[in-house]
Amino acid sequence: MVKIPESELILNKDKSVYHLNLLPKHISDTIITVGDPNRVYQVSKYFDDVDFEMNRREFITHVGTYKGKKITVISTGMGTDNIEIFLTELDALANIDFRKREEKAKKKKLKIIRIGTSGALQDIPLGSHLLSDYAVGLDTLMCFYNLPQDDVEKEMGRKLKDQIGLPFEPYFVRGSQSLKEQLKGDDMIIGNTVTCPGFYAPQGRRIRVDLKYPRLMETLNYFHHDDLWLTNFEMETAGYYSMARLLGHEVISANAIIANRIQNTFAKNATEVIDSLIQKVLDRI
Repeated sequence: MVKIPESELILNKDKSVYHLNLLPKHISDTIITVGDPNRVYQVSKYFDDVDFEMNRREFITHVGTYKGKKITVISTGMGTDNIEIFLTELDALANIDFRKREEKAKKKKLKIIRIGTSGALQDIPLGSHLLSDYAVGLDTLMCFYNLPQDDVEKEMGRKLKDQIGLPFEPYFVRGSQSLKEQLKGDDMIIGNTVTCPGFYAPQGRRIRVDLKYPRLMETLNYFHHDDLWLTNFEMETAGYYSMARLLGHEVISANAIIANRIQNTFAKNATEVIDSLIQKVLDRI
């Protein structure tokens, strides 16, 4: 096995991984992630108990049990750059021997469920809960990785690049089908999620600065490939799905729809919409 240099996988003095500040014993087989650090407490308040907490940068971790099952909940902050750090270090905790600085011969496959907020691109009611089947990244994270994609994913990326007029090709990637089956129900919409590298111009919002792609919202709203339509957008899901594919983990994104960008509406009860999604996910995992 090739040893991983100290400069590549950085460990703290207590041998915890650099950014997350966690040891391998702190992660469970099932992990819930949230963007907002305050939302960690919104999840862990339903735990039977919390036996470990770590606060490091935007990465807040609680480890506890829910109905007897060990669960780790971690906040990631916003954006696919944070997701790359998070999933790389999470995978290291599961699949790297820190003492030997070598990959473990037997790899562990983690189950990761993102619970986040999202804005609808189609006629989807506020307060809905949506599972992301495909995600499309409008960011450039995968320009630095060799992401394996099937022919359909590649074709959709080329098609969307041409329709928006981007100087790079968006990446399409599908989430975990097993976790989708586990979480879905009549009260969950199955959709396809756009991941944007920002909240304002990359999501078609104009405040004081003119947009380079003023028809972005219209293009995303009307884009489809056969029966696949884009339903919502946020800032992390494509990063999750692509890194999970590269590292061999199962990830699904569960979205609380608190805005509808086509109708220009925003949920007045956003906290309750998110809270009900948290309870739904906990009960199904």
